[in-house]
Amino acid sequence: MRNYKYIVGIDEVGRGPIAGPVMVGAFCVARKDTNTVLTDLEGITDSKKLTEKRRELYVERIKALQKKGLVSIAIVGVSAAIIDAQGIVPAIKSALARTLRKLNINPEQVYVYLDGGLSAPKQYIHQETVIKGDSKIWQIGAASVVAKVLRDKKMIEYGKQYPGYGFEQHKGYGTKLHREMIKENGVTDIHRKTWIK
Repeated sequence: MRNYKYIVGIDEVGRGPIAGPVMVGAFCVARKDTNTVLTDLEGITDSKKLTEKRRELYVERIKALQKKGLVSIAIVGVSAAIIDAQGIVPAIKSALARTLRKLNINPEQVYVYLDGGLSAPKQYIHQETVIKGDSKIWQIGAASVVAKVLRDKKMIEYGKQYPGYGFEQHKGYGTKLHREMIKENGVTDIHRKTWIK
């Protein structure tokens, strides 16, 4: 008998862009509530495979489930300055540990599913890293959706704060337009300076 009470899915979004934060999201559901929650979130998967409208719809449903006490969410963002100072891998690692601490669950009572190359701190004795986990494990998919929606909103705000860069369109990815804007206007506080050639 597996002696855990909760299942947590973890994913990160924003690893690739040259501007803006990287976000680590954790989505937690009690084992006993899994079927109930999945009924409401049927079809949830890797955020990249869903339209913006669909992602936002799932986030509304997740918030409703959160209000009922059926799920909990923790998201930690890491700024471009920290990514520049620490490197992306250590920055994600520390953010991941913080998301798990924010859930405030006994590490021995939780089974943690992580996407791709991610791993949880050693005290999380039940953990599994799944390649393309955001498509295969719905709890990881839910974490990716919540983190993606939050990051996109943040990039839209940055679009207003730093007009002319198009952050609301490209969300910080190194598109042709974005690189042209950097050449024209220079880098901002939210650019990952070590990433810009």
